[in-house]
Amino acid sequence: MPRFDRYMLSQLMMLFGFFSLVLVMVYWVNRAVLLFNHLIGDGQPVAIFLELTLLSLPNVIKIMLPLSAFAAAVYVTNRLSSESELVVMQAVGLSPARLARPVAMFGMVVAVLMAILANYLVPASRNALDERAAEMAQNVTAKFLTEGKFIHPSDGVTLFIRQITPLGEMHDILLSDSRTRDSRVTYSASKALLVKVDGGQKLVMFDGMAQTLTLSTRRLAITRFAEFAYDVGTLIGSPGARQRDVAELPTPVLLRADPADVAAAGSTRAAFLYEGNQRLAGPLTAVVTALLGFSVLMLGGFSRFGNWRQIGVGAVLLILLQLLVDWCAGMGGQDARFWPLAYLPALVGGALALAMLWVAGRPRTLLRGAEAVPS
Repeated sequence: MPRFDRYMLSQLMMLFGFFSLVLVMVYWVNRAVLLFNHLIGDGQPVAIFLELTLLSLPNVIKIMLPLSAFAAAVYVTNRLSSESELVVMQAVGLSPARLARPVAMFGMVVAVLMAILANYLVPASRNALDERAAEMAQNVTAKFLTEGKFIHPSDGVTLFIRQITPLGEMHDILLSDSRTRDSRVTYSASKALLVKVDGGQKLVMFDGMAQTLTLSTRRLAITRFAEFAYDVGTLIGSPGARQRDVAELPTPVLLRADPADVAAAGSTRAAFLYEGNQRLAGPLTAVVTALLGFSVLMLGGFSRFGNWRQIGVGAVLLILLQLLVDWCAGMGGQDARFWPLAYLPALVGGALALAMLWVAGRPRTLLRGAEAVPS
C-alpha cells in the first residue's frame, strides 16, 4: 500500500473510532434514560437495567456505523483539503478517483464490521433481549411491588397498594377481579404479603373483606376475613412457547423463507426475504456513505473559506439516502417480489459517488486536452 494511502486510511480509522464512540454514546444514553425510568418505575433492580442496555448496544452500534463513516470521511477530506495536501497529491497527477482508493478501503473495513453485527451479533442480542423481556413479563413480584398507583397485571384485574415497607409488607391494598363475566370481586385488606407456595406465588391478605357483586341479580355479598390467600399466578398464565421475531432469526433462515418458519414467526415471506437481503445489503451502505462524504468535498476543490457548502450538500444526500432506505423497506416488506429493493440504496449512492468523482476529475482532463492542442 502506498504511503499516502496508509496515511489517509489511518486518519480515517482514527476519526471513525472517535465519531463512533460519540454517536453511540449519545444515542445509547438517550435510550438508556427512558429504559431506566421504565424499569425502575416497575420495581426492577439496577442489574436488569444494565443487562438490557448492554444487550441493546450491538443494534445501536450497527445503526451508527454508516453515520460515523460519513463523518470521518468528511472531516478527514476537509482537513486534507484545507491544509493543501489533496492539492499537492492532485498536482503530482493523482485523480480524484485514485485518491478515493483509501476511502473505499476504509468503507470496506466498516462494511465487514457491519456484516458481523447485522448477521451474528444483533440477532443474538435481540434474541437474548426478547427472552429476558419475556422472563420479566412472568415476574409477578415485579408487577405487584409498585406502590401509590393503580396497576393492571392482567386483563380485568386492578391492584392498588398504598405503601410497601422495606420488609416487603403491603399496607392498605385493594384488588378488583372482574375476569368472570357475571360477577366482580373486590378485595380490600389492611396488610398483605406476597409469598411463594409450592412453586407458585400467593397474595396473603390480613384483616380485610371480599365484596362479590353478581351482575345478573345486582346483589352484593360481603365476606370479612382475618386471613385470605389469593393465587396471583393465574394472573399471568403459562409462559408457553415464545414467538421469535424476524430480527432474531439467522440470515440463512430468512433467505430460505420456508413456509413453516414464516408461520412459526407469525410473519410474511416478504418480511423474511427483505430482512435477509437487507442484512447483506446494509453493510454496503458503509462504503457508499464514506465515498459520498469524500466525493462531495472533491467537487469544491481548495478554498480558503472551507467547504461548508459541500458538507451541507453531503448531509442532504445522506438524508435522502436514508429516506430511500425507508421507502425500500416499506415496499419490500409488503411484497415478496420487491426484495431486490434492499440493494437499491447502495446502488444509487454508489452511482452518485462515482458520478461526483468523475465530475471532480473532468476539469483536469479538459485542461490537459486544451494544453495538448497546438496553437
